[in-house]
Amino acid sequence: MNRKFLGLRTTIYKVTDISKAKAWYSKVLGIEPYFDEVFYVGFDVGGFELGLQPEEGSTGQKTGGVISYWGVDDVKKVFDELLSNGATAHENPVNVGGEIVVASVKDPWGNFFGIIFNPEFKIER
Repeated sequence: MNRKFLGLRTTIYKVTDISKAKAWYSKVLGIEPYFDEVFYVGFDVGGFELGLQPEEGSTGQKTGGVISYWGVDDVKKVFDELLSNGATAHENPVNVGGEIVVASVKDPWGNFFGIIFNPEFKIER
């Protein structure tokens, strides 16, 4: 089948301090970045990219128009770990139907970071 869109490849978070953000995301993701420059830091998260870019002149206020949800096995556990590492709650864990559970936090730079357990989702390659 010829598809125009191949699926999500990268989600980018803008941060005012890329060094601190790199350390924070390395800790909460449990991995080091595969690409590490002053202008961009990239993490390979299960075959998808989480990127960090410096943000100049930030007002500190970010809108919540789009939230990327990163797959996890235990939403409540990961949600609590994110909070204990300095994130703030945005959406507490909630079952949204069947076995699907979602939650979201704001990272220390105000970016929305979602997590989801969805046993129905299968990655196509």
